[in-house]
Amino acid sequence: MVAFALAAVFLLAFGLSARQDRRRFRNAVLFGLTFISLSFALLLQVDRLPDWLAYLVVMTVFAVPVLGTLALGVFLIGNGVTMVRKEGRRPANLLSMLAGLGIFGMIALLLFVRMAGSRVLDGIVATLAVIVAYVSFLFLCFLGYAFLYGRIKVRGDVDHVVMLGSGLIGGDRVPPLLASRLRKGQDIYEAQLARGGRPPVLLPSGGKGSDEKVAEARAMADWLIAQGVPAEHITLEDRSTTTEENMRFSQAIMAADDPHYRCVVVTNNFHAFRAAMMARKAGVNGQVLGSPTAKYYWPSATIREFVAVFWEHKAVNLGICGLLIALGTAATLTG
Repeated sequence: MVAFALAAVFLLAFGLSARQDRRRFRNAVLFGLTFISLSFALLLQVDRLPDWLAYLVVMTVFAVPVLGTLALGVFLIGNGVTMVRKEGRRPANLLSMLAGLGIFGMIALLLFVRMAGSRVLDGIVATLAVIVAYVSFLFLCFLGYAFLYGRIKVRGDVDHVVMLGSGLIGGDRVPPLLASRLRKGQDIYEAQLARGGRPPVLLPSGGKGSDEKVAEARAMADWLIAQGVPAEHITLEDRSTTTEENMRFSQAIMAADDPHYRCVVVTNNFHAFRAAMMARKAGVNGQVLGSPTAKYYWPSATIREFVAVFWEHKAVNLGICGLLIALGTAATLTG
């Protein structure tokens, strides 16, 4: 039982942290550490388990990640081809393909080093592998917790439904990605009315870009009105140009209306967890809900979100990577 104590500690810390605020990135890390420590604890118990169960544990801890990594590489490359075909060759659309190629590139590099027999090269590649393992761990933490966060349901009535803007088609028309957010916001609005609650204020948020004819909030409001939402139930936030400004300016509008407001923020599912962290930073009193996104679009978008989160915590992440490089260099020189 002692072997499971660390997993229990991480699980308790995760539960307490998530209860305090679901929108922290540390929840994702604690969630990942819980699974790693649990896997290690199960490995320590293998000799005490029935043969079939011991085999299952070993396969789960070792074989599944290896086979899963290969399958993931193939999937990401295939998804990258789909992204390029449907969305064009912009750098953001190449992320899933580059990630898939990176997986196979790292495998090829490890195999080459084993055959080369160079101590210095071994040390360099070993250090690189440790850094890749660290980044991969954070990505899996982000992915797993983002999935959990996306299961949040709205409980009780809210005062405002904030819908984050995105680019417009032709400078004044709502694209499918944004329409998905608006439909989600309208669903929340109609569900609250159906329960007999007072209508929440729909708050489309987005300013006017340099290539747009109207503010995104104005186009979003027109879309909602065309769907039957009364104009008096809509308030515009039409100054923001970034997600951070979406949150900050919307928070000011809601707080001015009622300092004790309660809201939900709607974006697409791949963006929900990162938007939730921004909402927390801006002091927004509410959780973030995700609307559906085309399946082929989700992998690249999720990778892009993770890169942004990694960079937002660059002081810690780059510091740890620098420490790993220093340790790897020292081990290579003294080995």
